Amino acid sequence: MPHHENIAAHTGADANTPSKKHDIQDLLRIMAALRDPDTGCPWDIEQNFKTIAPYTVEEAYEVADAIDRGEWDDLGEELGDLLLQVVFHAQMAREQALFDFDTVVDGICRKLIHRHPHVFGDITTRDANAVEDIWNAQKSKEKSHKNTKAEEPLLLDDITRGLPALMRAQKIQKKAIRAKFDWEKLDDVFDKLQEEIGELKDAIKSGKQPHIQDELGDVLFVCGILGCWLKVDAEQALHDSSNKFQRRFNHVERTTRANGKTLQDSTLQELESLWQDAKKQERK
Repeated sequence: MPHHENIAAHTGADANTPSKKHDIQDLLRIMAALRDPDTGCPWDIEQNFKTIAPYTVEEAYEVADAIDRGEWDDLGEELGDLLLQVVFHAQMAREQALFDFDTVVDGICRKLIHRHPHVFGDITTRDANAVEDIWNAQKSKEKSHKNTKAEEPLLLDDITRGLPALMRAQKIQKKAIRAKFDWEKLDDVFDKLQEEIGELKDAIKSGKQPHIQDELGDVLFVCGILGCWLKVDAEQALHDSSNKFQRRFNHVERTTRANGKTLQDSTLQELESLWQDAKKQERK
């Protein structure tokens, strides 16, 4: 049976039928059809949790990228792609009798209700900072109920290791700060940053690459702490700076091409002049 006919049989309509607006049940049936061992898609059938996980992460980044670009039609499409990842994992879990999509939905509904007692319970607050404290307190209660180990969970155990490095660093730092493991004033953080930069310079002099990498990591980690003190999302700040660099570099490259040259053929002074021109245009 052709692939599109298989899907149509499971959803009750061809994918291009304008009168049929598909819903979540259609998506679940389509995913089940794709994973059918006899009539499904060979690629989909071969996948497992580990092989799909990178796509899940990638789709989340594409959602963030669409938001960053302000492309709302793209955002709707990317959210659909991200939803597919949830359905894909749920389908594989159902096949192994681990859980299913309904379990996922029930779980997140229960979690949202439990972590918002100021909305669904008897706690009253309209303060965003207080809400964060309530969320963390409710989350701690959930962990204590789940914990079956003899040792009490450590404060940083629940921070996902797969997060982008700078984002993970700030999450670690925020938890440490809430536990009063912190400097007394902002100047102390700057002093620490200067100390780490000095250690990086010493490592560079040593010429030992593992040492250099270790010290550079410490510099970046302290930059994350600085972001916490300044109430700046360090991951977003770096993301914005990367975009800014790319815009300015694109201007340099386009202008160089328009002048009949390449970047390699241009002098550093010429490139710097174009860079400054890009900065001036952004200010305007």
